[in-house]
Amino acid sequence: MACHTFPINLLATVFGVLGNITSFVVYLAPVPTFARIIRKKSTEGFQCIPYSVALFSAMLTLYYALLKENNRTMLISINSVGCTIECIYLIIYLSYATRQNKVHTAWLLILFNVVLYGLIVVSTMQLFGGDLRVIVVGWACAAFSVCVFASPLAIMRRVIREKSVEFMPFQLSLCLTFTAIIWFLYGIIIKDFFVAVPNVLGFFLGVAQMILYVIYKDDTKKETELIPETTTKDPTMAVKACDNSNSRQAW
Repeated sequence: MACHTFPINLLATVFGVLGNITSFVVYLAPVPTFARIIRKKSTEGFQCIPYSVALFSAMLTLYYALLKENNRTMLISINSVGCTIECIYLIIYLSYATRQNKVHTAWLLILFNVVLYGLIVVSTMQLFGGDLRVIVVGWACAAFSVCVFASPLAIMRRVIREKSVEFMPFQLSLCLTFTAIIWFLYGIIIKDFFVAVPNVLGFFLGVAQMILYVIYKDDTKKETELIPETTTKDPTMAVKACDNSNSRQAW
């Protein structure tokens, strides 16, 4: 029995550590964005919603992991780190946001990360017990993870519409795909349906992003080569090119 248990536990540890590493890299992806915010002392066109959503997702998964009796260390570690990083991002955002954006962000955090999260915790603690509570929270995590994984659809639609991958880096798409594969395998190894299944969607969306990158990368290169030429001929084109560049950087 020990001979069979050891390799499974070892595999779970290996994939759990790999999942922590790749997820940590993904959490650090917005660092250039916030370095720019600090440097310019302005949030410009950047939105707080992705970071509020990421914080909620990490908080919910952390709650699920704390309810589990086994195989929870890897989930607790990365989601604790994720909560800390997202809080730092939001603090920086609030420090440099306009008054209107500060109010909007505060309301979003209160309604989403305090009220909704609080309702989930209180209701599951009061209405369910034992394994049933873990299952209910697991379903909530899986459902919300699917919504989070589906969020890149907006970016993919924009890539197709503008025929440009300037705001969809290939390295990030590759990292997200690799992360989804690792967490899927980790979920299979520890027999956790709620960890494994949402990452199937994450894998297919990551592959779709990379396919779009291959299709439209040449169009992006042609566009960047044409911008200097058009700006010298028509001053209005320079303004439009600048506006397009700023809007893409906001993603």
